[in-house]
Amino acid sequence: MEKEILACIEDENIKYLHSGQISKYVFPLERIEAHKKRISHLIIRFFIMAITPDNETVYLVQKRGKNKKSYPEFFTDSASGHVIYRPSLELNDIKENAMRELEEEFGIPRNSINKIILHDLNTEQDKFTKEIAYIFFGLVDYRVKLKPNFEELEIKESRFYSKKELENLLRNEKSVDYSKEIWNYLIHMDLISLFEKKNKLKTSSSQDVALFIGRFQPLHHGHIFCFYRILESHKKLKIGIGSSQLSKTKNDPFTSEERIKFIKTAFEKRKISKNRYEIYEIPDIFNAQKWVDHVVSIVGDFDIIYSNNDWVRQLFQNKSYLVGKKLGIFKKKYNASTVRKLISKENKNWTSLVPKEVANLMKEFKGVERIQSFYKISEEA
Repeated sequence: MEKEILACIEDENIKYLHSGQISKYVFPLERIEAHKKRISHLIIRFFIMAITPDNETVYLVQKRGKNKKSYPEFFTDSASGHVIYRPSLELNDIKENAMRELEEEFGIPRNSINKIILHDLNTEQDKFTKEIAYIFFGLVDYRVKLKPNFEELEIKESRFYSKKELENLLRNEKSVDYSKEIWNYLIHMDLISLFEKKNKLKTSSSQDVALFIGRFQPLHHGHIFCFYRILESHKKLKIGIGSSQLSKTKNDPFTSEERIKFIKTAFEKRKISKNRYEIYEIPDIFNAQKWVDHVVSIVGDFDIIYSNNDWVRQLFQNKSYLVGKKLGIFKKKYNASTVRKLISKENKNWTSLVPKEVANLMKEFKGVERIQSFYKISEEA
């Protein structure tokens, strides 16, 4: 049997998942070892709904098998399971885990999933260890044929339930608390408002303001490419400095003041008028549900948001904001992690990935030595 390698995380780093920083903090560990040592790890919970020909909403509920180690014969979500580790793990990879689990447990193929959205990120305390659950909602074709996996669940009682049936089940049957809470939320939701979110109306005075959020640790040519593309289509660009309160660490070596200087100097070099952009510091609050409102309270009105981060895009889509297409060139090459790793290895090729004026500022700030020292400390730990 192939070993199951989980995406694990140290407890003190869980908060960073709420700002979409996944790959920087997760690490691989075999499932048996993770449970034995009680190492926190990522899981998914998938809640599936469908609409009948009579326009009735039905809910796909699983009853766990009697041989399961935890919560045997309890009613729970539609599908759940561990997130399998992979390098550069991101939100879309976690979505793939959710669809895989649904297919393994109910035989529902991916092409039968009409919609899938991220609802929340929740820390759960299992009796074995702490699990961080990515909670997804999905809408499937009502005609899909269910093929319940008898090794995972009770076949007869794992099926679609009507609203009335589900309400009765939640009142009278044994249910996993985490899932019970979500099902109670869903049976009072309108599926149209849940899955067919409409874009918020434009409210800015110019009717042509774009928002771009990044961490700029450091600013590189990929960022410059995005700025140019946005300014070609919009009159004004609002730039959010994400994780602005974090600095002088391995993943966040530069202060917000230094990052602002990177941007201003790069724009000045390219003769981009100060009237065409504004810069805002956006500190993390480590709360996925409240983060978008937090951002808007700082940057004010805008018409469209651009980001290459799937987490940021999903959270704004959930709040019905217009999200622009991804922009960027050679993502694996032009990203801040690559720049920092090259610097840590004293590889001078990093200078070709950032604007010359930014490289000069990094040296002026002693940023190169700073990054190298953080990596050295990390390797010695």
